[in-house]
Amino acid sequence: MDKIEDKWKSKLTPAQYRVLRQNGTEPAGSGQLLHNKESGVYTCAACGVELFSSANKYDSGSGWPSFDDVMNDTSVVLLPDDSLGMNRVEVECAQCGSHLGHLFDDGPKATTGKRYCINSLSLDFKPQAKQE
Repeated sequence: MDKIEDKWKSKLTPAQYRVLRQNGTEPAGSGQLLHNKESGVYTCAACGVELFSSANKYDSGSGWPSFDDVMNDTSVVLLPDDSLGMNRVEVECAQCGSHLGHLFDDGPKATTGKRYCINSLSLDFKPQAKQE
C-alpha cells in the first residue's frame, strides 16, 4: 500500500475510507447528517474543503443528504460513472479527489433541477455561528 493511502486509512474511519477512497455507498437512511436541519456548511470529511451550504439542502426522500447546488463551482469535480450498469455522474472533492456521491437531474425544478446525492460519511458539518 502506498504512503498516501496509509495516510487516509489513519485519518478516516473504516466506513469513511470505504466511501471516500474506495467509492463506496452508505446504506440509504443511515447517514448521521441526513436529517440535519441546522444552518451551516458541509465540508469534505477527508480534507475539510467547503462543499455545500445548508441553504441548498433539501429532503429528496432518497435516503441520502441532498443539495440542489454546490458552494462554488470549483469545490467539486464531476466525472462519468458507468459502474453497476448505470450511466451516472460521480461527484468528487476537487481538492483531495475523494468520492462524495452522485449528481442527478431530478432535483427541485424551482431551483437548479439538480440533486447532489451525497453520502453523510463523506461530509462534516460546521454549524453557523450564533448571532448575539
